[in-house]
Amino acid sequence: MWSNCSSTAPFLLTGFPGMEAAHHWISIPFFAVYVSIIFGNGTLLFLIKNDHSLHEPMYYFLALLAATDLGVTLTTMPTVLGVLWLDQREIGHGICFSQAYFIHTLSIVESGVLLAMAYDRFIAIRNPLRYPAILTSSQVMKIGIGVMMRAALSIMPIIVRLYWLPYCHSHVLSHAFCLHQDVIKLACANITFNRLYPVVVVFAMVLMDFLIIVFSYVLILKTVMGIASGEERAKALNTCVSHICCILVFYVTVVGLTFIHRFGKHAPHVVHITMSYIYFLFPPLMNPVIYSVKTKQIQNGFLRILSHHITGL
Repeated sequence: MWSNCSSTAPFLLTGFPGMEAAHHWISIPFFAVYVSIIFGNGTLLFLIKNDHSLHEPMYYFLALLAATDLGVTLTTMPTVLGVLWLDQREIGHGICFSQAYFIHTLSIVESGVLLAMAYDRFIAIRNPLRYPAILTSSQVMKIGIGVMMRAALSIMPIIVRLYWLPYCHSHVLSHAFCLHQDVIKLACANITFNRLYPVVVVFAMVLMDFLIIVFSYVLILKTVMGIASGEERAKALNTCVSHICCILVFYVTVVGLTFIHRFGKHAPHVVHITMSYIYFLFPPLMNPVIYSVKTKQIQNGFLRILSHHITGL
C-alpha cells in the first residue's frame, strides 16, 4: 500500500459522472444560480450599508449572514464551473485544503449567525425597552467576531492535519470542490482523529446552536402569547418569520444531506452530488429572497435607493 502512495500528485475533481457530455448544459442553471446569489446577497449588503434606517442589530446580523452566503458561493463555484466549462479537474493540495477549510468554516459561521439572530429576536421581544442598551453596535461586533473565531478555530485542527497525511488510491474526489470527508478517504494513514473530531464539532456547535434556537423561540412564543392585543402579537411574531424561514432552509438541507450520506448508500451517486449542491447553494439563494419578500424595511430600503438613483439621473 505504501509503495502506491503519491502525496504530491494533484487531486482530481469530479462533476457529474457519466454525464460529462452534458456538462455544458448542466452549467447553465449553475451559472444562473451563481449570478443570482451574488446579486441577491450583494444587494442586501449594499442596502444595509447605505440605508441608515437599516443600521440596527437585526440588519447587521443579516449583513453577516449575506456575507457568509457570498463567501460559501465564491469559495465553491469557481472550481465547479471550471469542471463543467473547461473540464479543469486537477487541483493542488494547498488550494484543495484551503477550499475545504473555508467551506467548512463558513458552514459553522452560518449556524452561529442564525443563533445570533435568534438572540437578537429574543432580546427584542422579551426585553424591548432595554434592547438598544443590550445590543449596541460594539456588542453586535463582538458577537460577530466571536461567531467567526469559533468557526475558524474549531475547523483548523482537522485541516492542518491534512497537510501531513500521505495520499494514495486514485486521487479522485467525489465532488467538483474539496470537502474534508472526501480528502481523508484518500489518505494512507490512521485517520481516526479526522473521523471523530468533525462529529464532536457538529454535536458541540451546529446541533447545540439548533437546540438553543428552538429554546429561544419557545421563550419568545411564551412572551408573545402573554401580549393582550392580538394585533401586537401578530406584529411581534411577524418580525421573526423571515428568521424562522432561514433556519428551516439551513437545517432542513443539513438534515437532508446527513440523511442521504448515512442511509442512502445504495442511492445513485448523482443523488449524493445533487444533495451536496443543494446544501451549499439553496440557503444562499433563498435567504435574500426570504428577507426581501417578508421584510417591509428591506423592501422600503430598496425602493428608497432606487428612487434616489432615478432622481439623480
